[in-house]
Amino acid sequence: MESFVVSARKYRPGTFETVVGQGHVTNTLRNALLLKQLPHAFLFCGPRGVGKTTCARILAKSVNCSQLSNSGEPCNECESCKTFNEGRSLSIFELDAASNNGVEDIRNLIERLRVIPQQGSKSVYIIDEVHMLTTAAFNAFLKTLEEPPPHAIFILATTEKQKILPTILSRCQKFEFKRIRVNEMATYLQNIAAQENIPAEPEALHLIAQKADGALRDALSLFDQIVNFSNRNITYEMVLENLSILDYDYYFRIVDAIQNQDHETALLTLNQIVEKGFDLYYFLTGLTEHFRNLIIAQSSKTATILDFPETVTKRFMLQTSYFPGTFWLNALNLCWDSEQKYRNAANTRLHLELLLIKLVYLNQAIDVAINTVIEKKKPLNN
Repeated sequence: MESFVVSARKYRPGTFETVVGQGHVTNTLRNALLLKQLPHAFLFCGPRGVGKTTCARILAKSVNCSQLSNSGEPCNECESCKTFNEGRSLSIFELDAASNNGVEDIRNLIERLRVIPQQGSKSVYIIDEVHMLTTAAFNAFLKTLEEPPPHAIFILATTEKQKILPTILSRCQKFEFKRIRVNEMATYLQNIAAQENIPAEPEALHLIAQKADGALRDALSLFDQIVNFSNRNITYEMVLENLSILDYDYYFRIVDAIQNQDHETALLTLNQIVEKGFDLYYFLTGLTEHFRNLIIAQSSKTATILDFPETVTKRFMLQTSYFPGTFWLNALNLCWDSEQKYRNAANTRLHLELLLIKLVYLNQAIDVAINTVIEKKKPLNN
């Protein structure tokens, strides 16, 4: 049986250029390499699955590359790059602080510092999940981090920067990695699907990217899962079914029902959601977000914030024209208030049905309130 390599490993970037969504970091690192102004300690921090360890490995490879390109990229052809790519480099050491977080582990690392690099001029030490080190381990590491040997470079990676001692933070050059935008991830998944000759609907890949919540590694894991489920033919419906995602079309239908003051359609749509087994609170938070998106879609400038395919963004821009901005703000407030009261509701379905009925007749209620105010302001006839 042929061994399978998951996409997250198979398509792990080998150059700065192929790293997705972290241009502010990769450009700085490439410039530092070209200018030969590398600090002795880096701290890569940010959410999981966004490329911290990947960038650390690319930087470690680039440091000793003998044929660095004019753009600051490793050549992947010199002996140093080849030994790294084949996993036999003696100049790069990785420590997983999640499972090696004690004083003894740091002492072993410090002992390794005495060894002069056999290949290249630098030894690079990557410490992943560095926030997991004990306080004693941090203290044991502090002096070495402050005054390292000239051949040593440290790259610390963490998802929880706030747990690292300030004395450690102050000795590192910090790089903040950001969550990857949905559209960037969807484009990356489309490229992988093309390389693997897997038919994939753009809307389906966009949905996978949304579900990944900013983490490209999670998106690639979900992609592999859907490939198996769909028998290598990824469709929007299959992604919905496999990942148990509530289709945003339900929310568009409810807003259409609100425009038509059609409470029957709104309630029947809710019933369909219940019959499909979706959690009602999940639906409620999705409805709140839908109204938030409608407010953002009111302006073509702010509409660019929406991480949706162009066709879906156009639907938001169409629906937001149904009512003035004050209506959408009132609708958002109703949903937000409903979220706060949901957990204490004795009958959660009734709680949501009442919310939908209020939303359906919200515009009419606003008109009545405005007319009442106007009538009160009219002078009384003598």
